[in-house]
Amino acid sequence: MKHCLSPVRRSALALFAASASALTFLAAPVHAQGKAEVGKLVFDDIPSPEFGGVKNKSFKPKDWLEVEAGIKIPATNADQKRIGFINQVTVKWYVAMDNPDGRGFVKLSKTINHINVPIDEEVFTSVYLSPSTLKRLTGKDKAGKSSVKAVGVEVLVDGVKVGQGSEKQKDGWWNSASLSDQSDKFPLLSKIETPFAVMWWDRYAEIQKER
Repeated sequence: MKHCLSPVRRSALALFAASASALTFLAAPVHAQGKAEVGKLVFDDIPSPEFGGVKNKSFKPKDWLEVEAGIKIPATNADQKRIGFINQVTVKWYVAMDNPDGRGFVKLSKTINHINVPIDEEVFTSVYLSPSTLKRLTGKDKAGKSSVKAVGVEVLVDGVKVGQGSEKQKDGWWNSASLSDQSDKFPLLSKIETPFAVMWWDRYAEIQKER
């Protein structure tokens, strides 16, 4: 003899099945962003460039501080695999220098948005300190990479951190509450804000200009 379910019981079972289905959907893992490969952070002193084809003026080139790192990011969805590029990659740079006021260190930071970043291909990102900023920080004309106390970088895609790296200190040193961010006074510059903007073009990821 078959047992007939009452309308109330059938409604309860249907509601339970729907709830279970919804919970299963909600519990499905979110597709995580692939981990980026962040190369060694390299800093160097680079003299101001001199360009041919223009009237030369008498001056002695001064040194800029350059910090760069190679990054390689895998595709994380079918659309990126199809087009071979990530629309935007945000790189956050951090540099620690001696405080010119003589009290500990200062943290300098810079956020750069790179666009049209190729997947699974190493491209470079960089920041710079101008000769005048270096002299104000160090009191010397020839003081760049030897004056850097720490360098750090974070790489984000769609707001999700996919990689980071550091030199001279452990990863995450830039989160210390004891560090005073004085980027307004001692600005880090992106490559397009320097005389090196047109140099080594294909080595570096394209930078999104502010509008």
